[in-house]
Formats: sequence, structure tokens, C-alpha cells
Amino acid sequence: MKGRPQSGTRGPWSSREVDTLFRRFARTHPKPTTELHYASPFELLVAVLLSAQTTDQAVNRVTASLFPVASDPAALIALGPDSLAGHLHGLGLFRTKTRHLLATSKLLLERFGGEVPQTRAELMQLPGIGRKCANVILNNLFDSETIAVDTHVFRVANRTGLAPGKTPRAVEALLEKRVPERYRTRAHHWLVLHGRYVCQARKPRCPDCRIRDLCRFKTKTPPTRSSRR
Repeated sequence: MKGRPQSGTRGPWSSREVDTLFRRFARTHPKPTTELHYASPFELLVAVLLSAQTTDQAVNRVTASLFPVASDPAALIALGPDSLAGHLHGLGLFRTKTRHLLATSKLLLERFGGEVPQTRAELMQLPGIGRKCANVILNNLFDSETIAVDTHVFRVANRTGLAPGKTPRAVEALLEKRVPERYRTRAHHWLVLHGRYVCQARKPRCPDCRIRDLCRFKTKTPPTRSSRR
């Protein structure tokens, strides 16, 4: 990931401020969830693997045609590399993802009885599934208190000063310490959605931000004339 967005100089967030942030998120979006479309644990695993360096919307377009013909590991393997690559052609790194999906499906059948593993260590044995992807799967399927640090979470954590860190792992560790227990199963989704739709990379929508008063970011986007009316 690229360098950290610079936050201001007000110092670390207090526990009260952290609680206020997540309380506001919970009030406006009490049941956040992934925007990836899936109907089974295997389909979620596939969608998460495909989402690397790709938008959820692009993944959903691909899986809309893939899942009707390959909704389990055996069916996906039966497609073969050429047919599978044809389904994935619209995604970045589609050839690598084709290899990873076939190898992952084979391991699921050989080592896990065709089921999606329920531990991070086992998930990370699957080709194409790193720590971030494993955390997403654990959180969505098993309500695990994991926080997957993707580009959105990394940016929000650093820009706001909530959990600054030079690496995703450092940000994850600090978020695990700071997020109150009652919010941990939903924290990942709130931070992702906030980064995707409000705290955007190029031009954060600071006038629309519900945590603007808490945020440490010094160069906030000013309101437009229309937003002042």
C-alpha cells in the first residue's frame, strides 16, 4: 500500500471518541455487510479471492454468470482453466486468479472435505487467500471479531488518526486494541463503507462526513456553495 495519508496533530483518539465514532456508525447503519454477492460459504470465498485489486461491483458482474455453473469446488474444477478464465476475463489479474481458484478448489476437496475452513491459519493455506481475505471470510461467515485492512480501512484509519500505522498489519493490530468489543464484528464493514463512499482517496467528502468533528485530518475538503445553502 502507498504512504499513509497524513492526519492532524490532536493526538491519539480517546476511548470516548472511538466509542462515539462507532456509535454514530451503528445508529445510521446498524447491520452493515459485504457488498459482494454470494449464496454459500464457497461462493463468498470465491468472491473474496476475486476481489483483490478489483471492485466489488466488477466481481459481482463476473460471479453473476460464474456461480450458476460453478457453485461448489467440484463444479469449478470441472470448468477447466480455459472456461474459467473466460468467465474471469473482465477482472484484473484474471489468469492468476484462475490458477488460484482451481488450486484452492482442489485443496478444499482434498484437505477440507469441500468445506470452507473456519480458522485463519487454514484459510491462509489456500492459494490466493492472504490474511486480509481470510479475515473478511471469517467475519462474514462466522461473525469473527476480525478486522480486514484493505485499502479503504488503511486510508480511513490513517487519515482520521483512528489507528495510524505504516503497514496493514500494524493498523489491524491497533484497531483490535481500540475498537470496543461490542462493535468488533461490524467495525470492518463500517470502515470499508466509510472509505468507499465518504472518506474517498482523491477527494474525501468531508462536508458529508458524520465523524468530521472527530477526524484528525488537517486538510479537510471544504463545503461547496450548494452544501452551504
